[in-house]
Parts: sequence; structure tokens; C-alpha cells
Amino acid sequence: MSMTDPNVDRPQTLGALRASGARALGVRDEIRSNLIRALRAGETLFPGIIGYEESVVPQITNALLARHDILLLGLRGQAKTRIARGIAAFLDEVTPVIPGCPLRSHPLAPAGAFAERAVAEQGDDLPIGWLGRDARYGEKLATPDVSMADLIGDIDPLKAANEGLDLSNEEVIHFGIVPRTNRGVFAINELPDLSPRIQVGLLNILEEQDIQVRGFPLRIPLDLLFVFTANPEDYTNRGNIITPLKDRIASQVLTHYPENLESAHAITKQEAWVERGDAAPTVVIPQFIADIVESIAFEGRESEYVDQTSGVSARLSIAARELLVSQVERRSLLQPGTDPIPRLVDLDQIATAIVGKVELVYEGEQEGAMEVARHLVGRASQRVFDLYFPDIVSEGANDEKGHVRADRYRPVLDWFAAGNRVELSDSMSDEDYLAALSAVGGLDRVAVEFLPEAFKEAPGAAMELVLEGLHQHSMVAKEDVNRGSAYSDMMGILMRGMK
Repeated sequence: MSMTDPNVDRPQTLGALRASGARALGVRDEIRSNLIRALRAGETLFPGIIGYEESVVPQITNALLARHDILLLGLRGQAKTRIARGIAAFLDEVTPVIPGCPLRSHPLAPAGAFAERAVAEQGDDLPIGWLGRDARYGEKLATPDVSMADLIGDIDPLKAANEGLDLSNEEVIHFGIVPRTNRGVFAINELPDLSPRIQVGLLNILEEQDIQVRGFPLRIPLDLLFVFTANPEDYTNRGNIITPLKDRIASQVLTHYPENLESAHAITKQEAWVERGDAAPTVVIPQFIADIVESIAFEGRESEYVDQTSGVSARLSIAARELLVSQVERRSLLQPGTDPIPRLVDLDQIATAIVGKVELVYEGEQEGAMEVARHLVGRASQRVFDLYFPDIVSEGANDEKGHVRADRYRPVLDWFAAGNRVELSDSMSDEDYLAALSAVGGLDRVAVEFLPEAFKEAPGAAMELVLEGLHQHSMVAKEDVNRGSAYSDMMGILMRGMK
């Protein structure tokens, strides 16, 4: 509880509070009032929530204006918990309470035996405290072992015996986390994981404001806004929301993953720890490599190897960006003087961020988690290559002047067809890395034509993207070598395999 700041002129007694003209406003009306003010002022309602401006945020706004409890339904990593916490920002900055009251009663609307007795005995002389906004948000992760005592409360037999009170007396109840968040916002994450009998207990609070502890019913006017989160996967894998409870949750809002690269970039930039501010060199990530990192999650959400009912969290891109920065930091520290810029070959080191964040189907398990991770990185590289470079298949089409364009990739393919091979690794010096790529005939011309700005910043990575794109289109062969990759002629590899 955050008590009154002595430097702030707030009423200190019940009488002073009454004289100030204050009134006891329900938590739903309080949120509605502050939300209306924010809408009129044109404020950003949920700072840090990206990509939901035209979809999820309007639905949540409507639900709060209607004073509804809310169920946020979506796959993992879709900011459901952050949204729930953001709703608490629409509570008043501070609110008066009766000190010591387990239900945090408003002095002008006492709830429960403790508050009613305090007001009756002390009247206008009753001292009051002030509760901060942050303390009015409660949260519980639902698990099968959560009990009624955890959420609602239980009888304290020792207190009953010591004070000579009957077990049905409200004052021998040790209240759980839900009543103790009275006059606030309470969130239950992964609601289907709660056992049906516990969900029934919530049903009574939502509908009747009726709490039953050990068979003793208590009629206490709890004032709460509930926010629930659930994953559609849970409906079949771990549990279900009982129909009567779901029926009483007035608004159900569907969340989703970022729908475009721009939103995905904004989320990762906001969340990833890349501005490290210590003795390590500052890593610069070219746009096209950042596009590849973000595209890994997009590819995972479409892959036949990944369980789509589980989803691919936005945390994958965040962790991958952080690991990529660490990989470049490590090379720069081990080889002072190297540019703190990632190479495509560095992407092999972010597999550890992928394998733990994708659930594989049977085919994916047969391939193996690391192979699926490499597959997703390769598909993401192809997606970005196709975004920046001409389509290989249509390379012979006429240009705007009616002339047939030269095959831009032919010099590169001819170089490999002559039996040449290029090996790249994340431990090479910058000089060796650039020399190996520059030796490939025509590679630099293609890279500088379609990635001119990136070529100035990261010429090696730009040229490497061309090789990877040709490989993903089955034009160039690729083999794994020690801490890197080797590119060579596709036909030569096929002939060698036949031999």
C-alpha cells in the first residue's frame, strides 16, 4: 500500500474526505471515466502494444467502455499479459482506502465486517490511507494445482479459537488473492488450466458476488474487473473453460501475430537488448539482415514442420536478434579491428533461439530440431532475397525499353560451373571474408545493383545474400563446413554424389 505523500494535500480522515466532495466510484466506472478522458485527449491507449491499433485495441476499448470482463484469446507471444497489465493504467493514480482492511474498502463504501466496524466505531475521525495504481493490479498464472484457498480464501481455525468466533464468522476468513485485489483489476493467465471446480468459484464472483469458503457463503460486494487470457491450444490439450463461466465473460477479444515486417521490426526493436552500452563494440545490423531475422518467425508460422496450433512467439525474433548481436560482439572481441557487422554465416549461431520456441509436428521431429531451425533460416533468407533481387525464373523478360535483359546471375553461375568453390566462416578476418566473396565472378555487381546502400555498409553480407538466394533457388550447392558454409556448383555436387 502506498500511503499518503506528506507533500500532497489529500484528506487524512473520513470526515475530510466527505467534506472534499469525493464519491465512491466502482472500478469499472473509474476505468471508463479515465478511458473517455484519454480518448478525448487523443492519447495512445496502450503504449508498447504494436500492430493492434486497428484490430485488438478498438475491441478492448469498446469492452472497457461497456464495463465488461474480458477474455483475451490467442497463441503464445501475442502480448495478452501486457494488455491485461495495460488496462490497470486507466485506474486513478491513487484511491482512498481504510488502512488494515483486507478487502481494501473505500471509506465511503465499506465492504466486509472489518471496514463496517471501523466506520461505525470511529466515524469521521477514521484515518484513511491512499492506495497507488500499481498496487491495484493482481495477477495469477492458472495451474491445475491452484486451490480455492489460493484464489478465494480459507478459514483460520486458530483465529476462531483464540477469539471465540464461530467458523461461519467472516472475520475468521483468511482471504485469497482475488478478494485482496478488491477495487482493482485481476488477471488470470491460461484460464483453461484451472480445474472446473475452481472455475465454478469464479463464476459465483462474476455473477453473484457470492464467496463460499468451506461451505459458508459470504455476501460481500467485491468490486473487480476480471481479465482472462487463454490459448486456443489449451482447449484440447490441457483443459477447457466451463460453458457457464465463458458465457459470463462479456467480451472475448482475439489477438494475433504481427501482420507485416514493419510491425515485427518495431516490436523487436522495442524489446530486444541490443543497445548494450558497455565496453563491447556497438553492433550495426543492416536492414536486410534484420528482415531475415524477422522473417524466421513468419516462415515458422507457415512451416509444415511446426505445430501451427502452438504458434511461433514474437519472442523468437527478440531472442534471435540478441544472439546475433552477441555473435558479432564475440568476433569483434576475439579479433579486434573487425567490423561489428553481422554476416549471413553468423545466422547459424541463432539456432538456439529457434529450437526452444517452436513446437514440432511428427515430420519436424523426424528431421530434428536443429535441421528445422536451419531450414527456417534458409527459407527466411530466400524470402528476403526475393524481396530485394529480381526473380531468377523471369530474368529473361523484356525490360521497359523492349530489350531482353542479360541474365544477371549468369557470371556467378559460370564461375561455379568452372569448378570453383568458396568457403565462408564466422571466424574469418574481414579481409579474408571479403576476398573470398569478391573472387566470385560478377557477384559484387549483382549485390551493388540491388542493395546499393547495404553494399556500402556491409558489402560482404550483401554478396553472401546473393549466394544464399541462389542456393535456396537450387542454382548453387551449399555444404556445411567447420563453423561456416561452402558454396559450389550444383551439377558438380550431383555428379560427385552419383559417383
